[in-house]
Amino acid sequence: MTNHQGSEARQPFQGVDPAVADQQLNDKIGLEILELTPERVVGTIPVKGNLQPYGLLHGGANAVLAEALGSTVAALNAGADRAAVGLELSCTHHRAVRSGLVTGVATPVHVGRSNITAEIVLTDDQGRRTCTARLTCAVLSAAPGS
Repeated sequence: MTNHQGSEARQPFQGVDPAVADQQLNDKIGLEILELTPERVVGTIPVKGNLQPYGLLHGGANAVLAEALGSTVAALNAGADRAAVGLELSCTHHRAVRSGLVTGVATPVHVGRSNITAEIVLTDDQGRRTCTARLTCAVLSAAPGS
């Protein structure tokens, strides 16, 4: 797998306001993109630093990882000069995670002119499914705020 960090991993989001480029939630959760294609986006986050009070991975961290990967695969499929923005996210948490890395794999299940839906499967270090998510993005003709 290819490791994508920094500006290369942000390639699908060209046109993002430079004033907010260094304020991304993905950086705060420690997201590392490992694979970046229109067919599949893979990334990991550490459990450490993303815990809830019981010492488990926070469900919101699962949601952030799922939306980050799903919206990236949507952006890669939206086409030039188009933007994909989250419309609906659902997450089913199957298993708690206490340590290590969580890996997410996003794949498009529907690519249309006005919306794109991705399935995102999260697994723990042992390859056990910990969360299944579905993200639907609206495809806009221009980036928000432009």
